[in-house]
Amino acid sequence: MAIQSLKAMLVAPVLLGASIVLAASPAKAEVSVADLVQDSNNQSQSAVTSVSQLSDVKPTDWAFQALQSLVERYGCIAGYPDKTYRGNRAMTRYEFAAGLNACMDRVNDLIAASTADMVKKEDLAALRKLQEQFAAELATLRGRVDGLESKVATLEKQQFSTTTKLRGEVIFAISGALGDRKATANGVGGTSIDNNTVFNDRVRLSLNTSFTGKDTLLTRLQARNTFNFQTATGTNMARQSFEGGGVANDNSVIVDKAYYRFPIGPDGRVTVDATGGEFYANMENFNGQLASDGTGTLNRFSRFNPIYRYGAGGTGATFNYNFGKTLAVNLGYLADNANDPVSGNGLFNGGSAWLGQIEYKPSAALALGATYVRGYDSALSGTNVTGGTGSARANRPFGNVATVSDNYGIQASFKLNPMIQLGGWVGYTSASRATGAGSADIWNWAVSLALPDLGKKGNLAGLTVGQQPKVTSASAGVVPAGTENSTNFFIEGMYRYQLNDKVSVTPGLAVIFNPENNSSNPTVYVGTIRTTFQF
Repeated sequence: MAIQSLKAMLVAPVLLGASIVLAASPAKAEVSVADLVQDSNNQSQSAVTSVSQLSDVKPTDWAFQALQSLVERYGCIAGYPDKTYRGNRAMTRYEFAAGLNACMDRVNDLIAASTADMVKKEDLAALRKLQEQFAAELATLRGRVDGLESKVATLEKQQFSTTTKLRGEVIFAISGALGDRKATANGVGGTSIDNNTVFNDRVRLSLNTSFTGKDTLLTRLQARNTFNFQTATGTNMARQSFEGGGVANDNSVIVDKAYYRFPIGPDGRVTVDATGGEFYANMENFNGQLASDGTGTLNRFSRFNPIYRYGAGGTGATFNYNFGKTLAVNLGYLADNANDPVSGNGLFNGGSAWLGQIEYKPSAALALGATYVRGYDSALSGTNVTGGTGSARANRPFGNVATVSDNYGIQASFKLNPMIQLGGWVGYTSASRATGAGSADIWNWAVSLALPDLGKKGNLAGLTVGQQPKVTSASAGVVPAGTENSTNFFIEGMYRYQLNDKVSVTPGLAVIFNPENNSSNPTVYVGTIRTTFQF
């Protein structure tokens, strides 16, 4: 007898029993080979030598004898790791073809072991019928497997790296400011607002590398020409979330962020920032989806409490530790010019910030945080007490001179339900000259509302109202002299429309009443349409 006929006769009982099960199973949508491979990976099976090893198979089952023959005569049936067979599970024709292919491998083993005497003549007719019935599925399956093998081989040859993943984000933004004139500290003398509509971009490419599967080495390249709207409007209160720190640059590519993050035991984590360190990226900032500068809010102040901006862009380390699911502690240090050995700079002798934060999450819906930052701004690195938000007086209460500050923040977020989320904070800063007389108290607060999936899954509506940093009391030495005669009121609304999983469009409007905390300054408006590509 020819080898092919011998194979056919050996595998016939296996196919006959399987065809009985298939005929009795309910209809099910066909799956791809990739689905079958995934199912196999997720539910690995273990071989059995006796049908009695299958806990959910009973002698009273209608297919018991067929299954017993397949297990004990041919050894061509496997059970799940929990010793069940799950005989009532629906089966597709492709799954049957995959099983047929496995049984053919078993036939080869039987032939090699010279066990052809196990074949019964009556099996041949059943096998020929099944071979004809499933010829198309077997051919398709083999073709798909060959195709997958070819694609896998190509990916292995052309992959970027076995340890590194590339991620990108590109922002295109159309923006413009409106108002009668630029804001000034005393409310008079401002020139016309620069109200030309502008088109800006920001490009970020991040290389995420892992050596152990639990650590991350991030290297981020950035190029941008985003404009600082403080220049256009006369106030930091109008600045955008994704803009640069100065005037527009020329899209030069730089390494703007690099860190290495690794676990310490099961509950601890350390982040070592070489450059571009940010407290708000290393710990909870309590403003959820609105905190993102690429897909969240459009105004700089709306992202989170300005207390997190201390040391932004610097070098240092952050330690996070979770005490169970409800309590976490964060400690951090960032230096402004750690790479510069000049006197007044360096890792510990220049502008710097020490941070401590306690997070309390009594439930999945509620999160509370208390934060303290001890900050030192040197004249060399530039005084920036409120992180480039609020009035110029709040940001530099004594001018560009060395300033020390104690900063306190209380933050909270609450999810009423998956589609309604509230957030908010209160911040207080006590600033004083590093040398000489002069002190100032600075306050800010905000409340935010986020509506995820509004209108469509992936969309986000956001509303933020609050008061940007304001000097509420000051002693001699505050520049400019005098007190701020009014209080600003800030409001921003935005709506992100998710075109697909990689592209979103976000229009929004920020309105600043009494900019620079002076009622003589006219209201300032900043409108933006931001398109974000993520890949």
